[in-house]
Amino acid sequence: MAIVTTPDAILVKNYVSGDEASLSLLIERHQSKIYGFIYSKISDRDVSDDIFQDTFIKVIKTLKSNSYNEEGKFLPWVMRIAHNLVVDHYRRNKKMPMFRETEEFSIFSIMTDNSQTIENQLITEQVENDLKRLIEELPDDQKQVLVMRMYQDLSFKEIADLTGVSINTALGRMRYALMNLRKVIDKNNIILTN
Repeated sequence: MAIVTTPDAILVKNYVSGDEASLSLLIERHQSKIYGFIYSKISDRDVSDDIFQDTFIKVIKTLKSNSYNEEGKFLPWVMRIAHNLVVDHYRRNKKMPMFRETEEFSIFSIMTDNSQTIENQLITEQVENDLKRLIEELPDDQKQVLVMRMYQDLSFKEIADLTGVSINTALGRMRYALMNLRKVIDKNNIILTN
């Protein structure tokens, strides 16, 4: 006999109607995926536990205030909350995770000199600020994918899941973001090396 699994949307509706057990089922169902995602970005069990807990505190507050409207997309919605809390954690601690170096991102290989003299440090900071300013000028969808890929080290599959688009759309946005950055850099003769 097959086990009938209650859809997330029904569990959310039941929880909003006062059935506390429905939330427990939702948490149990998605715990490993959500916690795994958080831990993969933080690599600290205590901090990951805190962020996981904060994620569900936000979920509960949103559901209780009747402002949840992600019809049938409970997991991607919760993953976005977790992702935002991970970003907040890094912002508070003034450090973003390092991004993977690939040929595609050679434009961002901005720190070529390992000797960190004060002059080099100032130039590096200026380059980073210039780059951040350029990224801010991108359209929101391109900027979002670029930041998630570069600074948060997310795979394109994770980006697609978190933003609710296909992997091809995420890849396309990344391609356009890089093309747009290159155009602005060339047009303004910006040098991204020190």
